[in-house]
Formats: sequence, structure tokens, C-alpha cells
Amino acid sequence: MNFIYSRYKIPKNEKILERFLEIVPGSLSWLVIIGMTVLSFTKPLAAAVIMIAFILYWVLRLLYMNIFLTLSYLRLAIEEGTDWMKCIENVDLRQIDNGYLLKQRGSFKDNIKKSISGLIHSGQLETLKESGLLPPSSKDIYHLVIIPAIREARDVLEPGLLGIKNGSYPSSRVLVVIALEDSASAQVKADMDALQQQYKSDFLDCLVVIHPNNIEGEARVKGANATYAAMRAAVYFDERKIPYENIIVSCFDADSVPRPDYFSCLTYHFMITPGRTAASYQPIPVYHNNIWEVPSFARIIDIGTSFFQLIEATNPRKLVTFSSHSMSFKALVDVGYWPVDMVSDDSAIFWKALIHYEGNYRVVPMYTTVSMDIATGDTFLKTFSNIYKQKRRWAWGVENFPIVLRAFLGNTRIPLYDRFSYTCKLLDAFVSWATWSFLLAFVGWLPALFAGKEFASTTVYYIAPRIQGSIFTLASFGVVVCMIISLRLLPKEKAGGDVLKRLVHVLEWLAIPIIVLFLSAIPALDAQTRLLFGRYMEFWVTEKSRA
Repeated sequence: MNFIYSRYKIPKNEKILERFLEIVPGSLSWLVIIGMTVLSFTKPLAAAVIMIAFILYWVLRLLYMNIFLTLSYLRLAIEEGTDWMKCIENVDLRQIDNGYLLKQRGSFKDNIKKSISGLIHSGQLETLKESGLLPPSSKDIYHLVIIPAIREARDVLEPGLLGIKNGSYPSSRVLVVIALEDSASAQVKADMDALQQQYKSDFLDCLVVIHPNNIEGEARVKGANATYAAMRAAVYFDERKIPYENIIVSCFDADSVPRPDYFSCLTYHFMITPGRTAASYQPIPVYHNNIWEVPSFARIIDIGTSFFQLIEATNPRKLVTFSSHSMSFKALVDVGYWPVDMVSDDSAIFWKALIHYEGNYRVVPMYTTVSMDIATGDTFLKTFSNIYKQKRRWAWGVENFPIVLRAFLGNTRIPLYDRFSYTCKLLDAFVSWATWSFLLAFVGWLPALFAGKEFASTTVYYIAPRIQGSIFTLASFGVVVCMIISLRLLPKEKAGGDVLKRLVHVLEWLAIPIIVLFLSAIPALDAQTRLLFGRYMEFWVTEKSRA
């Protein structure tokens, strides 16, 4: 489909539709907040009934999410010990042995994990076998890793390069491209050149590609830098006659540090996925690089981000790419690379591919992790400000809604059900993100606080606080689950044996309602309001540093 994935350079009639659709998410969010507030004053009985129903729905959804969070975490724990290179070898040899993992020796606990992992992978191999599509040989697969940079020092990028070099997958099959902005300082350019010289021999190659300033049609966004680097990489592969369908591209943030098994896990999933070139591959993002060096509110909000991605991984049908992820290089070239005029490139590339392939594109979850930095600053307030700006930038993913819906309205080749379900997913995600915390923290209590005598004499007035109290008691069990999983997920080696530090972390979860309100809901409402009034955001570079 010849669709322009942009708000710019589109026909006048589409610009009118685009502008109208930009107003929708923010208008709905403000309508929910203001409408419920006004209703609490004018019709307190109706408002109380609606809030009771909403809180009940919220708790049921919270319990639902906790169930899938637990299942997803267990899957991550099970796959932690998987020998992905052995899995690749198994596919290469076409020996689909249902019990190959069971034959490995180890403790009873390890054998349980390997048994479950073996069953999962046997099912995946059986699906591949039934598709009739033979996987490529692992020796024919190459990786391209693009690392955009502009202000990051050497000590921010180097751990990621070491993670690739020292991983289980042969680094000699990995092309690393440091995508550096021309506006970077002389010191940063010198640092990148030094990294190139030091690590060039450890990879297929290590290139530093300078992205020129002020290219026509581009905005100052990461996607423009990454696209320029990917085009240069295409020339590199063309010269060596390496087919694009055998290349997997990973676009990593500068601070991304992959697990040692990341590229072997990625290669395995690429090999066993039917339709592998029309798919993205999404790991679980964790923010462990500096997790014990930041204030508690910063730690909790980014652990929450990891939890959200764990939950999303259980529903691949609705999974959207986020932050550092991977995809087929063929698909990237086919869709015309990342958008060069949008802030939210990580999610935009999924929607762009979905539209290009007319709905026949998906995201494959991978139960391995990529670790990144939590946004920080020199002071407590600066850290708060930086995290707020980062979450607002993430929430600016709402800019995809009008473009995606405009494409859906104009393309009947994408199944109607898919168009409807994706539209509902987008609206629900953004409106919920911006409104839930306000409804739970403030609006839910207004009918009882400001109602008149008429409402005060009703049965609902007396039972509403009790119902809400009972529901929030149930919700507390969800918080306990989050506490337990966060303790299990945190990097133990960085906390040492400090029991007090872990106890304090458990207590930090008690502040989650306030943290989510100020560092999630308000930034989301801020982003939607900016789009509502046409005040388009520019890309803001998260401050990264090493202690």
C-alpha cells in the first residue's frame, strides 16, 4: 500500500482528517476527567454508581494483569537457563527431538525448568514443521546493531558493546553501526572513534556513521539518525552480496546492554518463526544498569514499565514494539525505514509495517532481557524532571493514533476486525493511561465529599465507601504480587547482601499511587493535550551517565 506514514506532505483532505483525529484522544481523556468531576457535583448518586462500577472493573483488570504478570515472569525465569545455541543447533540439524532439553543433567529444580522449556520449544518446532517453511541455516544469518548517539559518553555505550562481544552468539556475525549525529561534541566524536578502533576486530565490522544536520524532510529525531545509518549498512551488505532476508536489525538505545544470550535467543526465534521477515522481535526491557543509584520513585516507575511489557508479552496478537527491539532488515527496507519526522520511532515502525503488509505483520515476544538506564539527574528535582520528560516522550506515541486510523479508514484490505481491534487498543491504552489515576485518586471520592443532604440520605452514600474499601483491599493483593516479583526481578549482584535495601524497596511500593499519578498519568495527559492543540513535540534526549 502506498501510504505516507507522516502528518506532513499529505493531501489537503487528509490533513483535515489527520487534524480531527489528533483531537480525539486528548478530548476523550479530558471529557472523562471533567465529565466525572461535574457529574459528582450535579448528580452525585449517578457518579457514585459509575465510580463503584469503574473501581470494580479496575480491580478485576488488575487481578487479570497480575495473573498474566506472574505467568510471564515464570516464563522468563524458566527461559533464563535455556541454552539457545543448543536450540539453534537443533534447528540446523532438523532434529526435532521433543526431549532434547530433558537429557541435560542438573538439579531437580533445573530439570523442571528444562522440562517445561523443552515442551514449549517442541511446540514451536512442531508449528514450524507444519508450516512447511524450512528455516535458514544459522551460518547464513547476520545481525546489524544500530546504536544512535548524540551526547552519550564512551562509558555509556561500552557496556553494550561488551555485552555483544562476550555473548554466547558469535560476534563475528554482528555488524555494529554507531549512528552519531553531526551536532555531537568533539569529545563524543572522539569517544566513538576510539570505540570503533578498539572493538572493530571483535565484530564483523564496527562503523561510525555521521548523520548530517538539516536534511530536507527530516526532524531532529532518533528515527532520522537510525534511518541514515541503516541506509549506509544496506550499502555495506550489498557490497558483500548478503541478502536482506538473512539479516536481523536491532535498534538499541545508547545505554542498552543485552543479556549474554540475547542474540542467540533472537536468532533462534527468527529461525523458527514462519513468516519471519514480516515480524519484529521484542525482548523484555529492564532498567537495571543504575537501578540502585536512583531515588525510589525512579526505580518504581521503571519497574512498572518492565511489568507492563511482561504482561503485554502474553498477548502477541496485540503486542507493539517498544524501546530496544529487533526486526527483519528486509522488512525495514520494504517499509522505507523508520519515520524521519516522528518522535515515537520504536512504536511507529510497527504500525508502519502493519499498514505496509496490510495487517500481515506481528511482534514475536522473546523471554530474554535488554537492560537500560533509568533517567537521572544531578539532583532529586532534576531526576524527577528528566523522568517526567521521558515518560511524556513515551506518551507522545499518541501521535501514531491519527496516522494509523487514517490508514485504516483508507485501506479495506486490512480485515475489518483487525482495524477495529487495533483502534480500540490504541484508544483504550492512551485514554486509560491518562485518566485512571485521576479517577482513582480524586474523582472517586467527590460524590461523598461534596454531595448534598439528598444524596447523604441514600443507601449508596453509606455503602459506597465500604464497597470501595473492600475493593481496594482486594487490590492490595495485586500490590503484594508486584512487590514479590520486583524483588525476584531485581539484579541481586548490584544489591549485594543488603537485606535493608531490599526491605526499603518493598516499602517503596506503598507510594505507587502517587508515583503513577505524577510520573505516568500527568505526562500522558500532557502529551495528549499538546497533540489536541497541535503543539507538536520534539525529540528529547534522556540524560545518561555512569556512577
